Amino acid sequence: MLINKMKTEECRDFLAHHEIGRLATARDGQPYIVPIYFVYESDLLYGFTTPGQKVEWMRANPLICVQVDEIATLDSWTSVVVLGRYEEIPETREYSAERNKAQSLLLKRASWWMTAYAASVARGHDEAPLPVFYRIRIGEISGLRSSPEGAPVRVR
Repeated sequence: MLINKMKTEECRDFLAHHEIGRLATARDGQPYIVPIYFVYESDLLYGFTTPGQKVEWMRANPLICVQVDEIATLDSWTSVVVLGRYEEIPETREYSAERNKAQSLLLKRASWWMTAYAASVARGHDEAPLPVFYRIRIGEISGLRSSPEGAPVRVR
């Protein structure tokens, strides 16, 4: 198997064509990771969720990590890692344009609301939960891509 480091532009293109990843955050030295649904645009990841542990932890520590992968076979996969900062997009006049942008980008994807809705149902909410729109400002991005080569693993 051959493993190649991806160029920054390749990582951005990969994010633009994917919509599900894993978000890691930490509080008081304890890591926490959950699946998220996102849309990538211009070095920002936009997302939607409902209040819960993930939001509480990101508010307490806005430094986060997102990992997105695609696995075709054991020796053919791609993985991109984003280090960034959580920024909530509140429902205020000041942020209305950014909130509308986030919602319009997410609406282009069929199931953008499902993970947030499923989480609120699992938490036992009978009424519609308060929506939380957010963005992750990308600070660093890196990726690896493997391909079969018929030889032991080599990293380039």
